[in-house]
Amino acid sequence: MTDMTEAGGTAAGAASPGRPGAAESVASPRDSRTPGRPRISMTLVLAGLVLLTLAAATAGVAAGSVDLPPGQVWGILLHRIHPALAEQSWTQVRETIVMDVRLPRILLCGVIGAGLSVCGMALQALVRNPLADPMLLGVSSGASVGAVAVVVFNVTLFGVFSLPVAAFIGALAALVAVYFLARSGGRMTTVRLVLAGVATAEVLSAVAGFLVVTSNDPHKTQSALRWMLGGLAGTTWTVVWIPAAAVLAGTVVLLGVSRPLNLLLAGEEAAAALGLDVHRFRAGLFVLVAMMIGTIVAVSGSIGFVGLIMPHVVRLLLGADHRRALPACALLGAAFLIVADLVARTLISPEEIPVGLLTALVGGPFFLWLMRRRAR
Repeated sequence: MTDMTEAGGTAAGAASPGRPGAAESVASPRDSRTPGRPRISMTLVLAGLVLLTLAAATAGVAAGSVDLPPGQVWGILLHRIHPALAEQSWTQVRETIVMDVRLPRILLCGVIGAGLSVCGMALQALVRNPLADPMLLGVSSGASVGAVAVVVFNVTLFGVFSLPVAAFIGALAALVAVYFLARSGGRMTTVRLVLAGVATAEVLSAVAGFLVVTSNDPHKTQSALRWMLGGLAGTTWTVVWIPAAAVLAGTVVLLGVSRPLNLLLAGEEAAAALGLDVHRFRAGLFVLVAMMIGTIVAVSGSIGFVGLIMPHVVRLLLGADHRRALPACALLGAAFLIVADLVARTLISPEEIPVGLLTALVGGPFFLWLMRRRAR
């Protein structure tokens, strides 16, 4: 039994097919907590996470090569919403820095962090493995192949959107490959899904690496490597809207199917006994999550471990019930990636560290700790 199922308390015991009220017991917030753990108010946790996200976003907009007072940042935002809300006492250059340079980047950071986090939580329920991560499906590696091909071969078919479009096509191709490799006899098992994802990711990573090392242009090689390491430099408002819409729509759908996700924590047999078509549900959610990840990776590059860490932190606060955990996971993931991007921009300023390196430095030790905890 995985740690996730343990976090679900008595969910498995409540899932007996002949027991009255079993469905309600499995999806109940009470059963999604570790026995003996005091219940934390969801409203209190969400309010704290909203404040944390706003504080991180304010710091992210204020800090940079030109430091701005936090009060001035909010003054600029309020003045842009309506001039009567704040009296202008800043230069036009500072307003441009806030509205056109830093704010879109911070918003995209929040969107990507939220999207990776909720995808990670959904995947850990779908494959019933607490070590699952959005990068597990090979979608990130497929996006890397598409993006590296555009950089190395200088493809400009879609103008400024050539790189994200190629990355999305690569991610979609990887999704299709993993989907068909994992299906056998019309069914998709957890083991085949994980093995197909890992194998596909390794092959596609090798292809991307081959394209990089065989490039004759060192500038193109450097650009491709920086994209593969993950980063959000040069973000504009045009880039923000598509991933924001995808993450919002996908999160709403995941919230709508939170009860079936809770049922999966009790095991496939128990979920099927309670009326869930496990294989069809898992296939549909797998496609949804992979499409969300593909859209995210297409604009940010490969940023790992966010979807691994955040779900576990949220479960420690609120338990495993997805109705409570998904909104908190989105907020915490947004705040985490905004802070990580802030550190990446300022740690060795004026140089910038790829944010994927920082998330790996944090996520790697966390992953090892999880493995040792499961072994015990």
